[in-house]
Amino acid sequence: MADSDTPDHPGIVPAEQAAAMMTAAGMPRMPARVMMALVGSPDGGYSAAELGDRLGVSPAAVSGAVRYLQSLRIIHRLSRPSDRIARYDLMEDGWRSMVTANAPMYARLGDYLDAIADENTDAAASVARARDMAGFLRFLAERMPELVDEWESRRGS
Repeated sequence: MADSDTPDHPGIVPAEQAAAMMTAAGMPRMPARVMMALVGSPDGGYSAAELGDRLGVSPAAVSGAVRYLQSLRIIHRLSRPSDRIARYDLMEDGWRSMVTANAPMYARLGDYLDAIADENTDAAASVARARDMAGFLRFLAERMPELVDEWESRRGS
């Protein structure tokens, strides 16, 4: 088995498998690939050109992916006074920040789903489905910050 092989998919590097999973979960393909490349980046990150070379894609594809990931606050641009080339790396707490920042959105989405249920009282199955979704989203909104705190406690031990 080659260094890049995995038992499940010989010849496919783990970063590409992880990116494929992120894509299947709803993240756009190129940002998922860039993010997973950065997970395995050297200290100091990668330049856009290095990301393009590593992934075999155009500078425009990297640029769009980088903008997307920066908007989610998952990656950041590294600046060095001695180097005019921008480098990118994952933010130290990017995942945790994204999870906790989205928690209020889930609660608000639950409110909208309840409003949909309120407007659709003649369809019992639709009402039940909307209420169940709303309850689940509120549960996520409540538990996500708690899970992050729990992770921080576990990580610190």
